[in-house]
Amino acid sequence: MPIGKLTIELSIPHAQSLKDRRQVVRSLKDKLRHAFNASVAEMNEGGTLWNQATLCVAVISSSTQSVAQHLESIDKAASRIASTLSAEIADSYAEILSD
Repeated sequence: MPIGKLTIELSIPHAQSLKDRRQVVRSLKDKLRHAFNASVAEMNEGGTLWNQATLCVAVISSSTQSVAQHLESIDKAASRIASTLSAEIADSYAEILSD
């Protein structure tokens, strides 16, 4: 079974504290989990920069094509959600790990 991994580098220009950063990151993680039933984790938790974060999303499916489509949908949704949270996706890249 192929496993898909989407890494999202997030820029949070308005964050003035760790609390501001956590609020945006937690909201984005929760919304992606709920909408796509995917595993979402913050990769640089406790980072020294308040205005940046890296998230990783993992999905699994029976086909590579399905994983690729799922990751593309998550990437588009993450961009929409980030903009509503006054954040922006600085970079995102997907990886598909096959058997």
